[in-house]
Amino acid sequence: MKIKKWLALSLATIAVVAFTAGCGSSADKAAGGELPKKMVIGLDDNFPPMGFRDDKGEIVGFDIDLAKEAAKRAGMEVEFKAIDWDSKEAELKSKRIDALWNGVTVTPDREKNVLFSTPYVQDKQIIVVRNDSTIQGKADLTGKIVGTQQGSNVEPILEQDAKERGIKEVKKYGDFVNAFMDLELGRIDALVVDGIVGQYTMTQKPGKFRVANDDYGADKMAVGFRLEDKALQEKINGVLKEMMNDGTADKIAEKWFGNSNLLNKDGFK
Repeated sequence: MKIKKWLALSLATIAVVAFTAGCGSSADKAAGGELPKKMVIGLDDNFPPMGFRDDKGEIVGFDIDLAKEAAKRAGMEVEFKAIDWDSKEAELKSKRIDALWNGVTVTPDREKNVLFSTPYVQDKQIIVVRNDSTIQGKADLTGKIVGTQQGSNVEPILEQDAKERGIKEVKKYGDFVNAFMDLELGRIDALVVDGIVGQYTMTQKPGKFRVANDDYGADKMAVGFRLEDKALQEKINGVLKEMMNDGTADKIAEKWFGNSNLLNKDGFK
């Protein structure tokens, strides 16, 4: 009888240990970060040429083509979801999206809340003015109305510059399409914008705008993930490296930028 009781207790103990070990294994796997079957990408769908809607209402652009190819190589489906760009970090944290892939500039403040891929594009913030403007550089922005995108990395820099240079107003826009419209109509005097976006928009309206002499510094663009999604970050870094080295990224860049000079290939060696 005692032997039966001992055997029963032993079997029960083994079952508990096995169950606990199984639970621990599952939790560890989740903590390590499994790859999603579908990667939902958040973007500003009015940000040409990185991501925007064409005449048919379809989302197209450099980042769209890059993300589609990366997802294909990673064995995942991909979905593009337009979001309020000013709330992009909240959208990511809430898990409504899995990644931010839309010309996101890496900054120290953003790195506190976002896990970034290796930067794939290097750019700079340029000052765009109307072709007939007297503005030549930063020194001429005193007393002027300067626009930029709300939630962009240059927004706080411009706010500080406004105090130091006496900029009359820093006007913030939900997207650069409307900002360029206001610049053309004379509602603002200058616009600080990502070089890629600025140059692309200028080619769509030749003779309307020009770039001032100064800029607001260089920046690097990367894909943003949740801090805990290291597996997804590593997978995307891996496929981006393949695309940088086999010429695929060059072809996509040439399609949208006219050349591949802005690709950060050195980061993927």
